[in-house]
Amino acid sequence: MTKDPITIVLADDHHIVRQGVRALLESEPGFTVIGEASDGLKAVNLVFTLKPRILLADLMMPGLNGLEVTRQAGKVSPQTRVIILSMYLNEPYVIEALQNGAFGYVLKECNVSDLIHAIREVASGRHYLSPPLSERAIEVYLEKARDGTLDPYDTLTSREKEVLQLAVEGLGNADIAVRLFISPRTAETHRANMMRKLHLHTQTDLIKYALKKGLLPTEDIRKSS
Repeated sequence: MTKDPITIVLADDHHIVRQGVRALLESEPGFTVIGEASDGLKAVNLVFTLKPRILLADLMMPGLNGLEVTRQAGKVSPQTRVIILSMYLNEPYVIEALQNGAFGYVLKECNVSDLIHAIREVASGRHYLSPPLSERAIEVYLEKARDGTLDPYDTLTSREKEVLQLAVEGLGNADIAVRLFISPRTAETHRANMMRKLHLHTQTDLIKYALKKGLLPTEDIRKSS
């Protein structure tokens, strides 16, 4: 008696990436790709409609990012398990993905065999993290988050910390984008994520936070206020 296939929905805003991943997965016995989405909103809708066993979602997508997609997918289809596919080797991203309900976090630079192994592990109800991510380190972060001892600053990614530093210096999203060689929209997204994680609402809140954390000398804070 043959096992039911592992049904998969792919979510990535790059068509060529979806094509490549689909071709690889469909060549694997027992895998069936039943849908594709080019943005986060479409991904959530597909999960609601198709109820796949696995949602393989890019971390950074228009509409909704992979972290928000993970959270909403868990609501509309609790039986669907999410694997985040990402180019970012940042433990804060992994922690937030797991907190939002993801079962796996796979780096885009991984081997095909690693991705296949990740899907089989997650489909079986186990978590999977791409090497060299440390499962024990992630557990420590999650334990701290649960008991309230995790500093919100430690949940920021390295990019978000860079944006924080530049924002405190008084740079707007356009200037931050130029400085970091990213698009203004990406700068805006990083800034919004940073402010949300730190529970800040205004530029004044940000400056007070930076002063309290000792991120900038007092005289520099005064110049940016």
